[in-house]
Amino acid sequence: MNSNIGNSYKLRFGIASLIFFVLNTIALHAQDLDTLVNELLAKNPAILAARHAADASGSQITPARTLPEPSISFETVGNLIPPTLMAGDPSSARGLRFSQEIPFPGKLKLQGQVAAAEAAAQMWKYEEVRREMVAELKSTYYDLFLAQKLMDVVENSRKLLQQFAEISESQYRVGKGTQQDVIKADVEVSRLLDRTTELEQDKASAQVRINTLLYRSPDTPVAVPADMAVPKLAYTIDELYKKAEANNPEIRMNQKEIEKNEYNVALAKKAFYPDFEGQFEYFSRRDLPEMYGFMFKVKVPLYFWRRQRPELEAAASSLIEQRKNYENTLSSLYFKVKDPFIKTSADAKLLDLYGNTIIPRSTLAVESSISSYRTGTVDFLSLLSNQQTVLEYEMKYYEVLIDYYKALVTIESLIGEKLAS
Repeated sequence: MNSNIGNSYKLRFGIASLIFFVLNTIALHAQDLDTLVNELLAKNPAILAARHAADASGSQITPARTLPEPSISFETVGNLIPPTLMAGDPSSARGLRFSQEIPFPGKLKLQGQVAAAEAAAQMWKYEEVRREMVAELKSTYYDLFLAQKLMDVVENSRKLLQQFAEISESQYRVGKGTQQDVIKADVEVSRLLDRTTELEQDKASAQVRINTLLYRSPDTPVAVPADMAVPKLAYTIDELYKKAEANNPEIRMNQKEIEKNEYNVALAKKAFYPDFEGQFEYFSRRDLPEMYGFMFKVKVPLYFWRRQRPELEAAASSLIEQRKNYENTLSSLYFKVKDPFIKTSADAKLLDLYGNTIIPRSTLAVESSISSYRTGTVDFLSLLSNQQTVLEYEMKYYEVLIDYYKALVTIESLIGEKLAS
């Protein structure tokens, strides 16, 4: 029995010392998660809504730089009943008029530039929503993996405790142990069953959330890999700062909002200049020659101190507001990048400590205590304590591993590059 338990422990924890190597299952993991991401992009309502909003905004560019609609009018002056022209009366005529408003040169171009900047901002808003949804999917996927992995760890520990219970019972029968040892073993087994129930709830919750994001049935099964390798972050913090400044959606939206407000200021200045209207007329008269007319109107901004000047001041204030928002967003971005970067550094050290030092040594301590318990040199409480230490750190190992992956997902959403599968 001693040899069987030792072999079982060696087999179960031997993976810990090899966890830093890329396992064959990681390829399957990447493919599965990529498939889920592609399904998310194709079906998630929030992503699709943001995309349509961006498309709708882009459709406003051409109308914004197009001339106002012309107007055509028809007029007849003469007898009402019946509707006929009066012979010999030069004022009796049928007239056709065509008029076109013409904004001051440069206004239409600026309106188009405002609309284009707004469309670009909406496209970056779509990108922000897309990244947020992908990050949530990946984080929930890792939660699902963690719940499943911890359930496996707890189940293996429960099986080992059952073997401890058998040993304690056999020791009690031959007078080398106490009944209290048997009871303690049973209590620990029950405690692990309780923990398994909690993990099953976490697993079910993560699966439902994934299916909700993918807009499919909540009960659709979601597969996770058997294990995951320790990831690596290949960028320095300065490199991450530069990538975030260049590709962060919030930063790019602020930049486009600044650009839009700059055009709005220029457009508000153009409002001090007059708009025009041209009109062409044609008149048909009874027994008299046809007549033609042309009229040119100027729309004078006469009350500029009550309309145009306040509008310019408002546009200038909005521009200043957007520039300050950009500075605030840029300042916050550095923290948003640095915080998960620090986590990855700390998590990498912990994973190395747990995987290469604490877990292997704790495993050896359990194997040694099993033999010592059989000979009576170690009590059952020490045996349980050593086993609980291994369980605790093996669970911590996977919790830190998932924390590492989630930190990478956060950085991904900030810089727009894939770091974790």
